[in-house]
Amino acid sequence: MIASRTPVSLHSLLVAGRHRRRCGGGGRKRGLVQRRHLTQALESLWRHTPRPAPPAAVVARGEANPSWRQPPPLENPAFEEYYKEQQIVREEEWDDFISLLRKPLPATFRINASSQFFKDMCSKLEDDFKRYLESEVSDEYGKDAIRPLPWYPGNLAWHLNFSRKQLRKNQALESFHEFLKHESEVGHITRQEAVSMVPPLFLDIQPDHHILDTPGSKTFQLLEMIHQSKEPGLLPKALVVANDVNAQRCDVLIHNTKRMCTANLIVTNHGAQNFPDCCLANDLSEIYRNDCKPQRLEFDRVLCDVPCSGDGTIRKGHDMWRKWNSDMGNGLHVLQVDISMRGIALLKVGGRMVYSTCSMNPVENEAVIAELLRRSGNSIELLDVSNELPELVRRPGLGTWKVKDKGSWFQNHEDVPDDRKNVIVPSMFPSSESTQEKPSLSGKANTDSNRSLSRNFSTEKTSKVCSDTDGVSNSNSTKHSDSTSNSMGSNFPLHRCMRIVPHDQDSGAFFIAVLHKLSPLNEGQMAKKIGFEVLDDELLQEQKNLSMDDHTSKDKNLTEVSLVSVDVNDQAESENGMKLPDQCKWKGVDPILLFKDLTVIKSIVSFFGINISFPLEGHLVTRSADPDNARRIYYVSKSVQEILQLNVAVGEQLKITSLGLKMFETHRSKDGCPCAYRLSYEALPLLLPYISKRILRASPNDFLRLLQYRTVNFAHFIDARFGEEASSLIPGCCIVILHEDLHNLDLDSITMDPTTIAIVCWRGRATLNAMVSPPDRKELLERITHRFGLKAFRVEEDENPEQKIN
Repeated sequence: MIASRTPVSLHSLLVAGRHRRRCGGGGRKRGLVQRRHLTQALESLWRHTPRPAPPAAVVARGEANPSWRQPPPLENPAFEEYYKEQQIVREEEWDDFISLLRKPLPATFRINASSQFFKDMCSKLEDDFKRYLESEVSDEYGKDAIRPLPWYPGNLAWHLNFSRKQLRKNQALESFHEFLKHESEVGHITRQEAVSMVPPLFLDIQPDHHILDTPGSKTFQLLEMIHQSKEPGLLPKALVVANDVNAQRCDVLIHNTKRMCTANLIVTNHGAQNFPDCCLANDLSEIYRNDCKPQRLEFDRVLCDVPCSGDGTIRKGHDMWRKWNSDMGNGLHVLQVDISMRGIALLKVGGRMVYSTCSMNPVENEAVIAELLRRSGNSIELLDVSNELPELVRRPGLGTWKVKDKGSWFQNHEDVPDDRKNVIVPSMFPSSESTQEKPSLSGKANTDSNRSLSRNFSTEKTSKVCSDTDGVSNSNSTKHSDSTSNSMGSNFPLHRCMRIVPHDQDSGAFFIAVLHKLSPLNEGQMAKKIGFEVLDDELLQEQKNLSMDDHTSKDKNLTEVSLVSVDVNDQAESENGMKLPDQCKWKGVDPILLFKDLTVIKSIVSFFGINISFPLEGHLVTRSADPDNARRIYYVSKSVQEILQLNVAVGEQLKITSLGLKMFETHRSKDGCPCAYRLSYEALPLLLPYISKRILRASPNDFLRLLQYRTVNFAHFIDARFGEEASSLIPGCCIVILHEDLHNLDLDSITMDPTTIAIVCWRGRATLNAMVSPPDRKELLERITHRFGLKAFRVEEDENPEQKIN
């Protein structure tokens, strides 16, 4: 009776409360009583509402209790049967392999070596947290609760003996967890699964390389690598182009890479298999006619971390046990080949491409590499990199495998039923001939690497498929049995591929192959202009039917892969495939305009005393439609500038969503500042060595006071001389440097020192205001208090630096 009577009582209380508020009566005491009665009614309703019955299977096991809602079982017979048949590990290893897949994935992270506080970070890990964790949690998590990964250069990557969930729940790990969260927020570390860090290490990146990361899942690591090698006060010559077909993932990528404060990044939004080459040359002989001005977009290094079924992440994403089926890998094979062939086409001769997946499926791994080697002929080779990263435990790629479809296993394409041969394609098998010799679905041989393979998958439909965007890795394997017939195996040296299996080093699974480009692809494979394959209505309908029948699960949560035609509104093209001048803007993307207002530029240079050796003209861009009233001005490196010039010359074929480093932005002050722009804090490390005006030097105590209070009156600084110097400046943006030796007048040596701590401030009417975000303020407060033995209070988290300009 209570359960049925309570809702009526609750309703009466709610009506009475609304009537009392409307009439304005009741008084404070009556209001408190009403709220207490309402709370009691809600608690009673919750206690007495009937609970849903547990599943019959739970009752049968005798586990019908309030805690019956358990995580899904970590088992999938189809998964185990599939990988046993593929022999990705030896039979005697199977129990170790499968049992480890059911255990939580250890947490790992990487230190940003280009960070200003890199040495402090390493010292804190070695001297503070490592000792603390060994003393506090060694009994529970083993002796080496935290240790550097032996195969990662410079001890920059660290392995923890506990998972991210355990890190959140264990009270003894609370301080370490807070440390990781904060340092990740300010860009000093990246929390990423160990094997996901491996592919960039095989790229062999040099300081002047142009690198394509598609999809952009390893971009931050690549940026760390190119910035680590630069000289103080100089931008690296290298460039990273990060591409993703999904606009939302592009936004996440932009947000994450802002922590890097780089002017050497371009983020693009294209289907990877249709990435433009921005070619100006009419033939290959003209591409290299002028070394100073590129005639075609090419890359020294390409990282193809392709969309995959993601079953190597199964230790982290336990839902994979329920979702997994063999069709997931089959449905992605053609797309993976298509993306990889496009990467090879964009790769310079002599360049290196790394192909990787977080899948254990040979159809997504060795089969793709074999098809790349078939299609490219002698233009590429599969490298043996067994001597690189010698401490990384890896296994050779498989030489033979089978394909499963509709519950049946096939060893070659001839055995596949005729009505399934357009779904299970020859390239999925070890011994298949080149797909170039097979007719495509359109009835034409596809020899153009700018176009799709026989089926043009849409990567927009694979958003549920793991492309390793959050840092987890995967893939296991060992050589197949020697008894396997050579006729059913591959003739390519696939043993040079690398498979990382979880039980070798307590990690996820991953597949990696390194390819070297020996010569240009032939004219049939090289397209001069980006184009899209136009499908007739009959073929389009056939592809849609294939997609619905074969690659969409009845469970909406399962991976979906579908075939799709080209959106004619996606890119405006003229009859010959080149975009018209008046159709150069991408829908929904802000334009990129060169900032050419010399009056404003000269005003900025004069106000801050920027040295002429730091080039501004030609390197400043804005995303505002009205460049004369640009709110933000971004700085781009010379390498990015060249790509922008090429992109304009070819009609803006690149759909650029983000680029450059925010350097200047307008302010809203009415104090009479002669410069319309203020400095951006993230640009300070790059620009500080070239600034000679508007610089103040503060003692540790005054610097700490400024960070704590954010707004400090000139008369309230401990050092009266510092307050007087601040008040003597005309209103506007300025820079405050932390400097212990205030008698050292050599400003150049201070600003050129990469360890110098500085912040952007605003000189108001009677105050100095720190223009620093709460996370950065918290970071600086911790560094300063630790270094000088000072005390600081907690930093508020909800402040906007712009609001403090007065």
